[in-house]
Amino acid sequence: MPSQHAREMGLKAVVVTVLLAAALSYYVYNPMPDAIQEPWKLMAVDAAFRTGINLVREDAFSAFRGCKSPAGVVPGVKVSDITFAGVPVRVYEPPAGGEGHLRRGLLYLHGGGWAFGSGSEELFYYYYLFTAPCRMISDELNTVVVSVEYRLFPEVLFPEPFLDCVAAAKHFLSPEVLDKYAIDPERVAVSGDSAGGNLAAAVAQEVATDDSVPVKFSVQALIYPVLQALDFNTPSYVQNRNMAILPRQVMVQFWLQYLGADISLQPQLIANNHSALQHSVLTPELRSRLDWTSLLSQKFKKSYKPVVAERDSHGLLKKIPGLLDARSSPLLAGPEVLAKCPRAYILTCEFDVLRDDGLMYARRLKDAGVAVTSDYYEDGFHGCLSFTSWPLDFDVGKRVLRNYMTWLQNNL
Repeated sequence: MPSQHAREMGLKAVVVTVLLAAALSYYVYNPMPDAIQEPWKLMAVDAAFRTGINLVREDAFSAFRGCKSPAGVVPGVKVSDITFAGVPVRVYEPPAGGEGHLRRGLLYLHGGGWAFGSGSEELFYYYYLFTAPCRMISDELNTVVVSVEYRLFPEVLFPEPFLDCVAAAKHFLSPEVLDKYAIDPERVAVSGDSAGGNLAAAVAQEVATDDSVPVKFSVQALIYPVLQALDFNTPSYVQNRNMAILPRQVMVQFWLQYLGADISLQPQLIANNHSALQHSVLTPELRSRLDWTSLLSQKFKKSYKPVVAERDSHGLLKKIPGLLDARSSPLLAGPEVLAKCPRAYILTCEFDVLRDDGLMYARRLKDAGVAVTSDYYEDGFHGCLSFTSWPLDFDVGKRVLRNYMTWLQNNL
């Protein structure tokens, strides 16, 4: 028979195992809306993302740098790592095309809260969330895809990522580069997801209003884009404040990091103190550009009420001037800017804090005379387009990716 000591050690092992299992379950468990398919899979993905965000906060994520997916190994597509105007890019070239057979061109800006997602980040994130869509678009749509490896937090802050993307965009749109890759100058798109959607919208505005750029983007395709940081109490922000992948406090953290502000200000922004009525710079005209009570349909407003603070005791707009910059918040651009923008595809998901950003931008573009296709998913969640490959595959992700590619095929 086992000794008393052995029995005690066995019991301790069981207790430790049970406690660890309970702790893991507590960490992973996050209640999901009934419309979400495979909720436990999404919980597991969410737990992995939270771990990654914590690593960034502790500056330990750099341990994964250097695990780069090698160029030139994607079947059917030539992959090259070069620079555009000094900015690192990865170019995906389809086998078809060549002289006399002009191809589409697409500048893609990845998401990741301006902190994740570069091609030099860890292989797992890069392959599953980034390589597969670019490869598919290039291969299936006969498109030269240029993914921009703009610099990230904490290396740089706003406006540097935006400036990187603008520099790469202008280089890509130059007649010499378009000719080199046999790209039709009338069929060039800019696209991006999440923070990349933010950059894509801002780049589209910059190029559209810059008379020194002879070739313009013909379309912009924005996938659950981040478009404003003055109201963190829109219906979608409140409804999805604890939703997987991108809860409200994480999005606010990303904004504070991007704009070079102290993370301790997070509660102030969540309370909308930074957009208090006392701020004379926030004129009625400026506020109207993100007034969800007039820009959203009743289906999305539901019974939510605006959250408007009277006073800002912390002087937040002076501490964080980037909050009012349309280069960081494209939804703040005036109608004269929006009217010059290319026709748009804007994808939004019900279970996403950013849903209303995209819906408001679609409405404002339409009001400015821009043709807009709004693609809304009642069972969608933030990041779902990236989850299309086993084991991180979701049916909604596959539908989102397929419909996005179909729109590009028909409109680019």
